[in-house]
Amino acid sequence: MKNRFVSNLLLSLIWVALTGTFTVANYLFGFILSFVILRVITKGSGTGRYFTIVPKIIVFIIYFFYELIKANLQVAYEVSTPRFKMKPGIVKVPLDVKSNIGITLLANLISLTPGTLSLDVSNDRKVLYVHAMYVSDRQKFVDSIKNGFEKRILEILT
Repeated sequence: MKNRFVSNLLLSLIWVALTGTFTVANYLFGFILSFVILRVITKGSGTGRYFTIVPKIIVFIIYFFYELIKANLQVAYEVSTPRFKMKPGIVKVPLDVKSNIGITLLANLISLTPGTLSLDVSNDRKVLYVHAMYVSDRQKFVDSIKNGFEKRILEILT
């Protein structure tokens, strides 16, 4: 997988050098183009984990930015209006992710999203405690984390 990623980066750099346009958009286009070329070239080799994980990572990043923007707008609205509609609370989120990197990634993504903060992980690493500004329905909040960040982290790590 490392070799294909390095090949993808090198082909992207070659694309940027050949076109002579050193912009982020051109580099991203070169990365996508080289990804497609590598996919076509290695179609029958049988080792395609790189080609399944990269789209999942891209979807994950897009999802994170969507959640980030949504939470920022929600917090900005709360701050700019005179009446508080928030119902803060601490919620126990049961964890399906078991690896240290997965738990750390989940906790950091939750903390990066405005209005939520990861507080602690239980000693047996089965529960993550999260403080949130809007907890009107605890189960709905837990489901949003489990079906959002945690589901996508599990797709990438497994």
